Amino acid sequence: MNVLLKKAYISVRGPLFLFVKKEVPMMALAYFNGKIVGVDDPVIPIDERGHQFGDGVYEVIRFYQGKPFMMKEHLDRLYMSAKAIKLEIGKEPDELEALILQLVEKSGLAQADLYIQATRGIAPRNHLFPKCPASISMTVKPARELSESMRREGVKVAVLPDERWQNCYIKSLNLLPNILAKQEAFEQGCFEAVLVRDGRITEGSSTNVFIVKDGKIQTTPLSNRILAGITRLAVKEAAEELRVPFVEKDFTPEELYQADEVFLTSTTSEVLAVTVADGREIGNGRPGSITGRLHECFQQKTK
Repeated sequence: MNVLLKKAYISVRGPLFLFVKKEVPMMALAYFNGKIVGVDDPVIPIDERGHQFGDGVYEVIRFYQGKPFMMKEHLDRLYMSAKAIKLEIGKEPDELEALILQLVEKSGLAQADLYIQATRGIAPRNHLFPKCPASISMTVKPARELSESMRREGVKVAVLPDERWQNCYIKSLNLLPNILAKQEAFEQGCFEAVLVRDGRITEGSSTNVFIVKDGKIQTTPLSNRILAGITRLAVKEAAEELRVPFVEKDFTPEELYQADEVFLTSTTSEVLAVTVADGREIGNGRPGSITGRLHECFQQKTK
């Protein structure tokens, strides 16, 4: 059945809804420049700028019970990132939103991660900007859920040098330094790499980082050195609702080690406690109460 349905999903337009009106299959799907295809179908041309240069930007949007979480904020950031690299996406945000919703609906997935990527298009390899339309690709797959033990016990992190470029506020496809840091952390038996530059914590390789000290939440201020995380924003709002002080201020690795609580945020990790950093136990070695309250409040927001 999946094979037949996959063939039916070739065009974005047409009488597709007749196929899926009564029964929607649950399957991972992809979109590339106007076509909906299977995630394993070969579609990316060799001369695609994202493939050749990492010349593009992306977003990851989580769906809960078939509904997107903070879609507007994600799309606002996507267009901001595109503007920062002088990329014309070629579609209005509401048009892109409609495509996203259509793709997720066709997948039949209730809990899903939607990945969207915009690049400078398909053109012969040349460093100068080509005169061609942008490429847009998307995938929708089952949401990557963290294990209950990770939620219950917290995770370990390694503190490593931040060797990324200066414009980390752009959600760029150029993630090799992030990948190398994440891999180094993994090889040390850790879940995440927490990055430090000029003696100050910036963020994780794929997360924002927070400490809790004396009942106050503290995180790195927004700048070109970190990504303005959407979940970071949701946690800031949750802290205000819970009346927990939220301070945007730089902090050092030593302050991280001596914090009462440490936690990470991201679209896929949500709010995740850190209990060990560089082999040092954080607080009492268990997820803290403020982290737990924030996670509960975040879960309520997703409903």
